[in-house]
Amino acid sequence: MIVRTRFAPSPTGYLHIGGARTALFSWAYARKHGGRFVLRIEDTDLERSTKASIQAIHDGMDWLGLDYDEGPFYQMERLQRYQEVAQQLLENDQAYYCYASKEELEAMRQQQLAAGLKPRYDGRWRDSKQTPPAGVKPVIRFKNPLAGHVTFNDLIKGKITVANQELDDLVLIRSDGVPTYNFSVVLDDLDMNITHVIRGDDHVNNTPRQINILKALDAPLPEYAHVPMILGANGERLSKRHGAVSVTQYREDGYLPEALINYLARLGWSHGDEEIFSREQLVEWFDLTAISRSPAKFNPEKLHWLNQQYLKQTDSDRLAELARPFLSRDDCILDQGPDLTKVIDLLKERVNTVEELADAAVFFFRPLEPSEELRQQFYTIESKTILSDLLKKLIQLENWDRESIHQAIKDTVKAQGVKFPKVAMPLRVMVTGEVHTPSIDAVLELLGREETLKRMTAQMDKFLDS
Repeated sequence: MIVRTRFAPSPTGYLHIGGARTALFSWAYARKHGGRFVLRIEDTDLERSTKASIQAIHDGMDWLGLDYDEGPFYQMERLQRYQEVAQQLLENDQAYYCYASKEELEAMRQQQLAAGLKPRYDGRWRDSKQTPPAGVKPVIRFKNPLAGHVTFNDLIKGKITVANQELDDLVLIRSDGVPTYNFSVVLDDLDMNITHVIRGDDHVNNTPRQINILKALDAPLPEYAHVPMILGANGERLSKRHGAVSVTQYREDGYLPEALINYLARLGWSHGDEEIFSREQLVEWFDLTAISRSPAKFNPEKLHWLNQQYLKQTDSDRLAELARPFLSRDDCILDQGPDLTKVIDLLKERVNTVEELADAAVFFFRPLEPSEELRQQFYTIESKTILSDLLKKLIQLENWDRESIHQAIKDTVKAQGVKFPKVAMPLRVMVTGEVHTPSIDAVLELLGREETLKRMTAQMDKFLDS
């Protein structure tokens, strides 16, 4: 048997964290077993499905590197197939036309609620002999078995049994000819030979209904694996505030796709104590039985930390290209500053995201004016004397390299009879506009002689105003 999995999102919004993890698990299982991974777009929700959402799904999967072997397939291109099978079920007395109006169904629902009953369709048209009302377009409903049970072995949750009397006659085809989710998904999985349905556990209640339809069609059953949901750090349903944003938003915020893949894989799945692992290791180790039955908690701080680990080991040339758009948006002219790759080399171990990396690099490409608070703290009369001495020493340097710059600072410390921070801190503020930077001699070496002296001279004039 060739393992075949699928990811079947509905294009009614962006690709979010939960959907991306489901796609990742389906992809990893197929890759682990040398199988096929199928992408299917379930676009039968005509009111909410949009082209923008379809593009967002593609963009998110492309960025994460979740390549699919077949598809994308679109349900709205398969309407004839759904209608043909529905007709087959009608002819075999396994389905029927239902003419109940929305008003009737709502009245029925209210009566059931008032009686303390679970709302469900009462089967009023199941074996009805009455004449259909004129001008009413019916739906097609499935004749769900009235007795017995549906039992299946969920590869994550274990054995699940549901009594058929708990299931009503679900709609297969709406009055407009469009299939419902529970019908179209069954035929799609059947026609695409899906062997393993890996999806969120919000679909557990749908599975018995779908199994009954497959049995009515005398079709083979796939294996089912329902992945527990992701909760926010506070244990509540994941919201935008807790990280439930578009996958591509993480790209915009400066996360690396391999870091997000690593983090998503660890949300509810584990391999020993491994925290950081490659995509290849994930495929080698992945097993559905290692997925937790309990909901996972999304921890933004953990993702932040993990992304930092990946940044440290990522090639600086690649990071430079990723940082360019952020720097350009921050009015930096990159061809008028130091080599960006060398700047990245200096900064990448100090930040958590590419966006932070770009923010930390801004002062290399345009001067940042110190805040009034920093000027009050560091632009003192004493500092002016000390920095004037250092400026003279830097002007006289024969070689502009880190070692020579460091020696000039040490000579100033000795000549002025002060400690190193008395020189380094006001110097850092003058040149970078900030107090937290890498070693100041490394910064000045990269910034270059001309730009360093230009900035120091400009800031020395401002000591007069303090």
